Amino acid sequence: MAHIHDLNALEQAAAVRRREISPVELTEHYLDRIDRLDAQVGAYVTVTAELALEQAHKAEARVLAGEDVSPLAGVPIPIKDLNLVKGVPIHFGSATYEGFVAPVDDSLVERLRDAGTIMLGKTATPEFGLPCYTETPLSPPSRTPWDPSRSAGGSSGGAAAAVAAGLAPAAQGSDGAGSIRIPASVCGLFGLKPTRGRISSAPIVPDLAGLATNGPITRTVADAAALLDVMAHHNPGDLYHAPEPELGSFGAYVGRDPGRLRIARYAEPPVPGTVVHPEVLAAYEHASAELAALGHEVVDIAPPFGPEIVPQFVTLWYAFSCMHPVEPDRQDRLRPLTAWLRERGFATPAPDFLQAQSALQLATRFGLLATDPYDAVLTPTVTQPPRPIGWFEDVDDPEETFERMKRFAAFPAMYNVSGQPAVSLPLHWSPDGLPIGVMLAGRFGDEGTLISVSSQLEAARGGFWGERRPAAW
Repeated sequence: MAHIHDLNALEQAAAVRRREISPVELTEHYLDRIDRLDAQVGAYVTVTAELALEQAHKAEARVLAGEDVSPLAGVPIPIKDLNLVKGVPIHFGSATYEGFVAPVDDSLVERLRDAGTIMLGKTATPEFGLPCYTETPLSPPSRTPWDPSRSAGGSSGGAAAAVAAGLAPAAQGSDGAGSIRIPASVCGLFGLKPTRGRISSAPIVPDLAGLATNGPITRTVADAAALLDVMAHHNPGDLYHAPEPELGSFGAYVGRDPGRLRIARYAEPPVPGTVVHPEVLAAYEHASAELAALGHEVVDIAPPFGPEIVPQFVTLWYAFSCMHPVEPDRQDRLRPLTAWLRERGFATPAPDFLQAQSALQLATRFGLLATDPYDAVLTPTVTQPPRPIGWFEDVDDPEETFERMKRFAAFPAMYNVSGQPAVSLPLHWSPDGLPIGVMLAGRFGDEGTLISVSSQLEAARGGFWGERRPAAW
């Protein structure tokens, strides 16, 4: 007999509407699994059991009253600990924010609550979301359930660990340099970074260069599309505004024949000195073959973004590491990498920052000229299989940690620079059972094509996971 957590998010929601399962039963099931299993994978930094059950009872009452509910009503969806939930502690992955309670909700959180989803808790994230691995003193390291000796990635590492271990059916994440796609790759999940301006970061978080956006992490494409339909919104004062989907919803693209697409591909990383692991290249080649077998034209192109953008992006990363205020008497609680980044950020003159942002916009304009003739662009997601816990910091100084991060996550950040939508697809497992994703990026505003071709690949596979399940499942 299937377990509740074997059902994906939309299947759970359908069962709720049919009154075959209640939101309270769903919530209790996941809270029990979190209590028993979370220490193995480090998914949650805060569990909000009382709040979750309160929300579940409200959702259940609406269903029993026969009210028209949303497609995800009653489904548990945890929130990343970079997002504000009023009245709930938020750490931003940092010991410097111990005791801080969010004064307001992010508008994204309001959207998820209005849709009737249940917040199980806050998922773990690295300090201020800066590293591509999730290891802090606040909670156990976030581990991929496919091999708990290895990292779940970051910065949405806790979110991905929760979904891959069956501690949530789907999760909200955020992505400023690959932070949805990296953990999706190493946890064997579907991760979608939406177009810049698709999801408002109001009311507190500024848009600035538009690198970061919220997005879904799921086991299925349909779940991601449904979650994106809930999450997509705009607010007065937003600096960026993505065009609405042509079909009216993102869910409408699931199962839709994308037609014969022209898909560009390249596997040369923009970060100098980066070596792409053979299993990553195998995943890339297998994905290319699968796309060709589905009738798509796959074309090799020169990389649209080169090594010249890396120093400019690093300048922005230094500066953005300084965005979270830290009390002087808590500076010593910062992680070594964060302190190193902030030291360089505070030393960056404003003209240098503006010149870097200007150079990245120029690179984007030329890069889009190269990629816009194609419906999508295929690359690896990350350059290596999942890394062991502690690997990024098993070096002499934070600068080398940062270099390891750059080389590991050499591909995703370029699409944060350009603002294009991009997905990581779980199409490959190494011979020793480690998931390795591949990335597809689309034209600006065209998540629809990515969803269509992703669901086509998923259907051709008979599901991304097939009969495969991690041990913690």
